[in-house]
Amino acid sequence: MNRSKETGFAERQSAAAAAKKAALERHRVATNDPQLAERQVARQAVKLARDTRVAAARQAALEAAARAEEAAREAERAEKEARDLALEAEKQAARDARYAARKAAKRKGR
Repeated sequence: MNRSKETGFAERQSAAAAAKKAALERHRVATNDPQLAERQVARQAVKLARDTRVAAARQAALEAAARAEEAAREAERAEKEARDLALEAEKQAARDARYAARKAAKRKGR
């Protein structure tokens, strides 16, 4: 192996410290960037608009679900009414049949 390319611990440590210092300096420059505040405001506006759209969509979905539930209840009420009317008609027909049978029996018995 070529010993000239090998680095010692102290050299690696100082290189790491220099890299950290450079990264910190880049971060400081980025945070002091005047366009950063503008980008953050733009991101916040986009987030607010997205949250508003999501809330509106959620509200619309809840309203649609409530309308569907009400329609289902109304359909169930109409079905029950139809069943009740059919039952009443059936009872009436049975009463009429009994009445007619009694009347016929009376005539026959005369």
